[in-house]
Amino acid sequence: MPNRIYLDNAATTPMAPEALAAMETVLRDCWGNASAVYATGREAHHVLDRARRQAAEALGADRGGIYFTSGGSESDNWALTGAALAKGPGAHIITSCVEHEAVLNTCRFLEKQGFRVTYLPVDGDGLVRPEDVEEA
Repeated sequence: MPNRIYLDNAATTPMAPEALAAMETVLRDCWGNASAVYATGREAHHVLDRARRQAAEALGADRGGIYFTSGGSESDNWALTGAALAKGPGAHIITSCVEHEAVLNTCRFLEKQGFRVTYLPVDGDGLVRPEDVEEA
């Protein structure tokens, strides 16, 4: 692979060599269904639980609150939907009109489920005015 200058690290980034090595080991040696009760599944569950524990320790969080998703879009959807459902239909969501499509599509879905959504404009620098948030 030729040398590259990559400027979209907000979307994805190359894996650290240590992370890649760990993933290669797991993908090669521990491919079982972590929800299964047979030995291969229990091994996968153990590896997943260890990863969850390590992430929780690194973040100073409870491991029961650590979830692994396939990427940012799934995470956006899950976080917004979960927070909205915890509040219940009719709750008010405030976002900007320039959010990622994963956020905007989830907000549109939630509107159809009875949630109120306000889409705030941004200025020429892409910033939301605090007064607009207060007014909303």
